[in-house]
Amino acid sequence: MQNHSFVHLRVHSEYSISDGLVEVKALAGRIAALGMPAVALTDHSNLFAAVKFYKACLESGVKPIIGADLRVETQPGETCRVGVLALDQRGYRNLLNLVSGAWIDGTDRGVVRREALFAAGEGMIVLSGGRDGDIGLALQKGDQDLAGRLASEWATAFPDRFYLELVRTGRPAEEAYIEGAIALAAAHSLPVVATNDVCFLSRDDYEAHETRVCIHDGRTLDDPRRERRYHESQYLRSAQEMAELFADLPEALENSVEIARRCSVELALGTYYLPNYPVPEGVTLEDYLALEASSGLDRRLTRLAELGELAHPEATYRERLAYELGVINQMGFAGYFLIVMEFIAWARAEGIPVGPGRGSGSGSLVAYVLGITDMDPIRYDLLFERFLNPERVSMPDFDIDFCMEGRDRVIAHVSDRYGHDAVSQIITFGTMAAKAVVRDVARVQGKPYGLADKLSKLIPFEVGMTLAKAVEQSKELATFIADNEDVSEIMDMAYKLEGVVRGVGRHAGGVVIAPSRLTDFVPLYMDEQSGGLVAQFDKDDVESAGLVKFDFLGLKTLTIIDWAVDAINAARPAGDAALHIDRIPMDDARTFELLRSAETTGVFQLESRGMKDLIRRLMPDRFDDIVALVALFRPGPLQSGAVDDYINRKHGREGVEYPHPDTAPVLAPTYGVMLYQEQVMQIAQVLAGFSLGQADLLRRAMGKKKP
Repeated sequence: MQNHSFVHLRVHSEYSISDGLVEVKALAGRIAALGMPAVALTDHSNLFAAVKFYKACLESGVKPIIGADLRVETQPGETCRVGVLALDQRGYRNLLNLVSGAWIDGTDRGVVRREALFAAGEGMIVLSGGRDGDIGLALQKGDQDLAGRLASEWATAFPDRFYLELVRTGRPAEEAYIEGAIALAAAHSLPVVATNDVCFLSRDDYEAHETRVCIHDGRTLDDPRRERRYHESQYLRSAQEMAELFADLPEALENSVEIARRCSVELALGTYYLPNYPVPEGVTLEDYLALEASSGLDRRLTRLAELGELAHPEATYRERLAYELGVINQMGFAGYFLIVMEFIAWARAEGIPVGPGRGSGSGSLVAYVLGITDMDPIRYDLLFERFLNPERVSMPDFDIDFCMEGRDRVIAHVSDRYGHDAVSQIITFGTMAAKAVVRDVARVQGKPYGLADKLSKLIPFEVGMTLAKAVEQSKELATFIADNEDVSEIMDMAYKLEGVVRGVGRHAGGVVIAPSRLTDFVPLYMDEQSGGLVAQFDKDDVESAGLVKFDFLGLKTLTIIDWAVDAINAARPAGDAALHIDRIPMDDARTFELLRSAETTGVFQLESRGMKDLIRRLMPDRFDDIVALVALFRPGPLQSGAVDDYINRKHGREGVEYPHPDTAPVLAPTYGVMLYQEQVMQIAQVLAGFSLGQADLLRRAMGKKKP
């Protein structure tokens, strides 16, 4: 029998949270290996993984079918399961709204009202839910009349799009249900379809899946009160296995292929949808941006001249501005800059402290003259292409720091301006990390707390630490595992669950603004901790779906600085000029003397013990040294010897050396040490003749960034 004889239409990935152990890339690869033409993803009341699943399927040559496993309210306090698959673009849009409504409407989170599903059912196929659907529940109660009435209602609401779902996984009541469902199908001329309610890829994953379920439910594996809801046969069966299982019902298999043929949703990934920024009538976004940038540059140049900080000719600034505006307008991002300009200007007007700039956005002169950043990229030799590469179309991404106390006010302002149904924050997914997963597994297996605690503490505390890396680095850990059977058992299971999605949260700063209702583009979810709405797609998938992400970061340091300035000004004698943070000179000798003493507790990025040690060694006496401190205090420079080279050359203990004479102008400020990504780009330009856009692509490749 050909492998095109069956398609899996109900699959739970790890993003179902409460169950599911399927990783979407592995799913797509396995489906392709089995020779199946398509597969559906139907996570519990969410579309968290829809974009990841869609991409993975296309990469594997598999047709993606986007759906969800919904909990539907049959009557107050009672729910059933129903599978929903998007047939087309309209169905996908309706699915976005339905899944969002499940979390937004009512008090029972994740539940869809039956009437809402019926009203928004256009463009969707419904699978009855097998024994757990309302028809299945009625049949199990022996109420044939109710089952028949429900079947008629579903068939009427979804003409030619409702299927009675048949599942044979060895769980209780399945065969009795199938017998009743077949009779019902015959009586009401309804089609049937086979599924396997897949929760894991291989039969061997059953124990790991049960462990995952117990971790979520707070149970132990041997708890006699624990409900056994799953069976080892809920793996990704081959078409041959399904054919043998449903040899008596070949039409149930054929209908799975027919449904897959009918479903055709195409996501317009990579198309950007910017919110609408209001401009005067008859003026384009591009013209308005140019006007704002030109007037902003005039103000900046006047101020720099007054302070004696205009280190380059005005023509240099005007040429750079014209170049950046050309790139921004060509890439269609004029509206983005204007939106950021507006909410930062609003924050400043409201007295909310805003950071001077963070990350690659500080390399934009347009951002500087619009007031988005507050540092001169020409003075500090920062590169625009590091932020917005004309040779790589991607959304610009400003990281904007606000005072902790005012951040939420800025987000509220954006919601008021663009519409509360068009603005939300972004979801994040917590995974089972190394130190936590061993504790979770030990608890579920009923192992002693002390054993789990010791095992977890032997795993080094380091960002990105994995179990394999921990065992490689720690001989004590490796010995502990080898010598203790219980520990070995914990680790065997922890390896299987490490990295699996464990829960959801809210991104620290990510906010999306849509040009219309968010649910036209992404599904929404109610964050249980904050009670606020978040987009169900993470920061990468939100961008893939075409929405623009803005980072509103809350920085306590800004709050503390604001308090300090207020306290200083309150203590000053009447008539004295007020202190302004942006007017403090950057070369104040007493400040550097204090810095060299390493009295930096409470100073952002300079307060750790290791950083204080580095300060004492480097003895900074200029602003560039402070910049270098932050760049040097990273694993790469610390391990490569770059720190010693910089310090010894600065203090004359070593001569300055350059890898090539032509790199001297680029590396002279850092004593011949290649310390910054901008230097990598400039050297590629000098030595290889790269454009700065090409050099940025090289930089990304070196840093294993997305190409």
